Amino acid sequence: MTLSTAYWCVLIAALLPYCWVALAKASAPRYDNRDPRGWIARQAHPRLRRAYNAHLNALEAFAPFAAGVVLSQLAGVAHDRIAMLAVAFVALRLLHGVAYVADVAWLRSLAWFAALGCVVALIAQAALSIA
Repeated sequence: MTLSTAYWCVLIAALLPYCWVALAKASAPRYDNRDPRGWIARQAHPRLRRAYNAHLNALEAFAPFAAGVVLSQLAGVAHDRIAMLAVAFVALRLLHGVAYVADVAWLRSLAWFAALGCVVALIAQAALSIA
């Protein structure tokens, strides 16, 4: 795998939150584009709420992941290692979102922790490379 693979993973991770919010908006009738946040707040449909929460969580996870990829690359971490961790992160975040929407809490939490582990590994390897 190359560094290009990791960069593609950053793009996928950047777009992933929008997949979950699209699912949330499609999960209930009469979406109100004039007041999207108010509309979401008024919804009680469980799948809609879970998809929206997956959206918010994916947004939160993106910045540390992107920073980890960039810092690792700048620190000279092996490109295949960066790419492997980036692919694992994206796969785990996909699993996290699916488990969130499907209401499989134990799998969602496991995927969340494993994806966080990928981010920690990227940043730790960057720090160790320049120490």
